[in-house]
Amino acid sequence: MEFVPAPAVHRVLCADCGTPIIPNSANLCVACLRNTVDITEGIPKQASVAYCRNCERFLSPPSAWTIARPESPELLSICLKKLKGLNKVRLTDARFIWTEPHSKRLRVAVTIQKEVLTNTILEQTFEIEFLVQYGQCTDCTRLAAKNTWKALVQVRQKVPHKRTFLYLEQLILKHNAQKDTISVKEVRDGLDFFYSQRSHAIKMVEFLNGAVPIRSKSSEQLLSADTHSNTANFKFTYSVEITPVCKDDLVCLPQKLARSLSNIHPLAICTRVGNSLQVMDVASLQTADIPAQVYWRSPFEALASVTDLVEFTVLDIEPDRSKSRGKFVMADAQVALASAFRSTGKVDEDDMMDFDATGLATTIFHTRTHLGAILQPGDTVLGYHLTNANYNSADFSDLPTHLIPDIILVKKTYPNRRKKSKQRSWKLRSIAKEAGEEGETGAGRGVVGRMGGRDQKKVEEDYELFLRDLEEDPEMRAGVNLYKSVKSGDANDARMTAPGAGGPAHGGSKKKKDKGKGIGGMDVDMGETGAAGVEDGDEAEPDFPEVQLDELLEDFDEMTLGNDEDAGEDA
Repeated sequence: MEFVPAPAVHRVLCADCGTPIIPNSANLCVACLRNTVDITEGIPKQASVAYCRNCERFLSPPSAWTIARPESPELLSICLKKLKGLNKVRLTDARFIWTEPHSKRLRVAVTIQKEVLTNTILEQTFEIEFLVQYGQCTDCTRLAAKNTWKALVQVRQKVPHKRTFLYLEQLILKHNAQKDTISVKEVRDGLDFFYSQRSHAIKMVEFLNGAVPIRSKSSEQLLSADTHSNTANFKFTYSVEITPVCKDDLVCLPQKLARSLSNIHPLAICTRVGNSLQVMDVASLQTADIPAQVYWRSPFEALASVTDLVEFTVLDIEPDRSKSRGKFVMADAQVALASAFRSTGKVDEDDMMDFDATGLATTIFHTRTHLGAILQPGDTVLGYHLTNANYNSADFSDLPTHLIPDIILVKKTYPNRRKKSKQRSWKLRSIAKEAGEEGETGAGRGVVGRMGGRDQKKVEEDYELFLRDLEEDPEMRAGVNLYKSVKSGDANDARMTAPGAGGPAHGGSKKKKDKGKGIGGMDVDMGETGAAGVEDGDEAEPDFPEVQLDELLEDFDEMTLGNDEDAGEDA
């Protein structure tokens, strides 16, 4: 095979240093060319980036604030946007050089290319140092100042209890609807939610519209206006009113509304509150849904709430399995006031005076109930006593006397089990309160119960009733996140006590015996924690509702708005 020599490479000497080089248009070597022409001219070697320590965001020019992790592509993009003159060269590579996290310095190695002479492209790598300057973004500036919110959502419900807002707080936490909230303030009949943007407030109103029956209206206030640029600054307020009817309330529907709802009996109880009200006639198991629009066209109020319930003892029950609707079964029941069967303890004379005067303390009542599936002879049930009831309602006054039953049974109760001061194996989370909030005087949990004073005791009673509703209603628990209680004796544990009792969950002593007054004047003896808390001869109900372990979630501190200390509020 014949050898073919490679073509000769012609070389010339560099015009400056005389080094042999391949011929080019400049007749200069690379070193001399870099000394002659600086392609990094016009690109600063030092720059600064703004960083907000409150929300941990960087300023992305011109006015956007972006969350960026250290040495991330997002942070590299922000740094390169701060450099002037990069549009005159070709950027081929950029990377971070490691620095100490506390040094407040960012070092970036940049590689650029530029055509310096005819058909001559020069590439150069150099280092740029960025100084991290602390500052405040526009959102954090509004938070630091007072009265700088842009939108306000006022949620009100004109009822004497806080159970609706306790449940609403859990719905907000479950769906993470509080993420855009600046602050929450408790007022007399509800809560105020503050937002930095109008869209966030509208989103909260839409969430409330899907959770509870409401009506809303909006207003705006002009703060400033610029006639030259035709711009204005407004504050927006959204007023949301929740229907004053809650679960287990006794209602009397207007005659016109009752006829439009398949001619349902006007005297009914509210069995469910969602985005509409569901009422049921306990004597016929007929139910009707009342949307919010229908309710506000002909509004009505509750005749009685759960605080007016009276304890009855079931003497006999005859369920009719052929008449049922879902979990409800029609039954004929014979009941009597629970006070007629008490052999121990003193009965409050004020509570039983009316019954004794009319001879009703030992009267046996015959009624129809929807609780035939769960009631047994000897059980204790709560109901409304209508024999001598006097309600300030024109619709109730118009009802014929023969259509008003003596009593209406509402739900089963478990007095023997409630006598135990037993810790629940689950707890609830709450929206953490902000320290030092204006107008805050109490040490209440979350956003409900901050006002302190006389209102605090009422909130504790409402909270215990709310916990009982969660235990006894699986459908209600489906809309709430329940968390495992970490350890016994933890402050987060929900302890079963009588409303208003000074048990361990309410700051009382575990060994202190106190007579707690419960619903409908029932006396509850709060004894020591343990099996001895039940009086002799009283056995705990076997069908007491227990929250199953698979319904509980693990405890995560990041689920609340506040810090770890506020996240451990009492449940």
